[in-house]
Amino acid sequence: MPVYEYRCHSCRRKVSLLQHSLSSDAPACPHCGGELERLFSTFATHKSYRDAYDDILSDRSLTKGMRRNDPGALIEWNKRMSGGEKPPPEYQEIAERMERGEWPAEQIEQKRREAMGLPHPPGKEEN
Repeated sequence: MPVYEYRCHSCRRKVSLLQHSLSSDAPACPHCGGELERLFSTFATHKSYRDAYDDILSDRSLTKGMRRNDPGALIEWNKRMSGGEKPPPEYQEIAERMERGEWPAEQIEQKRREAMGLPHPPGKEEN
């Protein structure tokens, strides 16, 4: 059975769905129930995690940046581990700021709390 990729019109997430056949009706988004648009995917081969780690560890500049706690190095590590796939829309701004060398700690903490279903700290309002 093939795996088809879609982009949701509502939440803009990219989803992969295993389907018995490609029907004319697009399935609903599993995250928000929105309408999905079929994407035409390229053929990809995936490196094993070991290959990705070997690639990262052989890059002296990247490993030095990781030891210095450089946000740009962390986001580069993340790109290599994810095969270069862009982060979901809700993390795009965080990734862009980290590429510029910023640590958006408050924004990262807010996203972590949202993902875990935790309440916002007292005195903090949701953006």
